[in-house]
Amino acid sequence: MRIMGLDFGSKTVGVAVSDELYLTAQGLEIIRRDKPGKLRQTLSRIEELVKEYNVESIVLGFPKNMNNTEGERCAKTLEFKELLEKRTGLSVELYDERLTTVMADKTMMEVGIRRENRKKYVDEIAAVFILQGYLDARKNKASE
Repeated sequence: MRIMGLDFGSKTVGVAVSDELYLTAQGLEIIRRDKPGKLRQTLSRIEELVKEYNVESIVLGFPKNMNNTEGERCAKTLEFKELLEKRTGLSVELYDERLTTVMADKTMMEVGIRRENRKKYVDEIAAVFILQGYLDARKNKASE
């Protein structure tokens, strides 16, 4: 069994998955769509990945504002969470994703990925940061 991490954006969803021991997160792919509201194919692809990787639960990045308020993106993320739960039958847990995109971009800069190429990978790497943060928090909570 594995846990899936998702970074939900207006036109993309970055996807990561844990190893079977829940220690590390690996990026899988970025699901792209032409229009923000067109989620049928996105949900279908996530459902395929859930089956392929034997996923037991999903962690969805929750994009709070830096002052801890919830904006329009949070409302859209909550709607997507409901759709995911209905479509997959799995529990979907929200995880604070503040600064994950910034961290992903900074990481790519540090390893020398050119600016024009970073957009291709940022959502997948952000999904890895979301899932890894969740896995680490879960491990720390269990050891307390």
